[in-house]
Formats: sequence, structure tokens, C-alpha cells
Amino acid sequence: MATWQDIEKEIPELAARVLAIMGRNKHKTMATLRRDGSPRISGTEVEFEAGEVWIGSMPGAVKALDLCRDPRVAIHSASEEPDEANPGGWIGDAKLAGLAVEVTDPEVKAAHGATAERDFHLFRVDVREVVVTGVDEAGEHLVIEMWHEGAGHRVVRRR
Repeated sequence: MATWQDIEKEIPELAARVLAIMGRNKHKTMATLRRDGSPRISGTEVEFEAGEVWIGSMPGAVKALDLCRDPRVAIHSASEEPDEANPGGWIGDAKLAGLAVEVTDPEVKAAHGATAERDFHLFRVDVREVVVTGVDEAGEHLVIEMWHEGAGHRVVRRR
């Protein structure tokens, strides 16, 4: 499994684009798995800090309980509407997926804002997949740039 720091070292340009896209909006969409295996979509915030990807949740929130039971997670940036007059100017959207590992160390949680009065679930994401979807400069091809653990980096262009 990869840390965000590993991703930045292996594919720095793709990692920078993911950060730029994810950084445009505070809220992201996160997919978890319910007890019965069906998907759950929730809003979340993501921090890229100290070479890791972090997500938090209020105590007892169903998305946190999902992750405690089954750590598979996917996170998607907000999608900006492309300018129809300049489709090649669209920044695209980004997603990452992996395993959410709950962190209970009080010092680590305190570094992320936990106090005696304000506790929360904190998860570090072991990244297994990073994807940026966009279009080429002419706006004629969908361009999917991706990295998958064990498979590396590749780019797919579709017309």
C-alpha cells in the first residue's frame, strides 16, 4: 500500500494535479460499503498532510462505522462544469481509492484537532488507486490518467 508521499515521489505530476483538483473545493464525495455490501455515498473533507491522506468523521457516523467494518473507500473531487466554449480548459476531476485505517493514537488525533471536548474518528488512507479524468487541449479526447498499486502509471485516451 502506498502513502501519499509515495505517490508524490513515483508520479509527481499526476499527484500535483490531484492536489490542485481536490483543493478547489472543501467537500468531496466518499463511497463506503454498508453492512449488506451495498454502496453508501457521503460527503467528506480530505486532508493531504505529512505525506498521508486523512479523512475524519463525527463519532458514531455511519460512514465511519462502514470504514471500521470494511476499510475499502473511494473519494471523488467535486466536478466543475466545463466551459463549453473552451472544453480543453476544463481542469477535470480526480479520485483516489484505497483502504482507510483508523488512527486512535491520541497524539496523532490531537495534531488533527482532537481535544477532550471534540473527539472524532480519524482515518489514514493507504492509497491503491489515483485517477484524473479530463480532456485534451482541443477538447476532442477524454484523457484518463491513472496509477494503480502494482500496475503503475498509464494514460488512456478515448474519442
